[in-house]
Amino acid sequence: MTNSDTANAVTKPARKMAREPKAGATAEPMPKRPSKSAAVLAMLQRPEGATLDQLVIATGWLPHTARAALTGLKKKGHEVTSDKPAGGVRTYRVTVGAEAAQ
Repeated sequence: MTNSDTANAVTKPARKMAREPKAGATAEPMPKRPSKSAAVLAMLQRPEGATLDQLVIATGWLPHTARAALTGLKKKGHEVTSDKPAGGVRTYRVTVGAEAAQ
């Protein structure tokens, strides 16, 4: 490099880090919103239980995803039961929580 090259060099501004706190930001963490899985479990623990359509509407999931969530609850130790009255809609319920299954 020659002296004329260094004289024409452009200085770059300092880079900002992506995770730097903004000026005036509080140190309090944002509260977590309830998970959809927790909402599904709460619906299934109601005395009347929940239908697949109710789970889909409450979570915004597709039906196969809601059914997979039921399988996940079974794997976590919850006892998921279902019944379908004659000419009715299948209703799912949780009868035993994971705490009692252990």
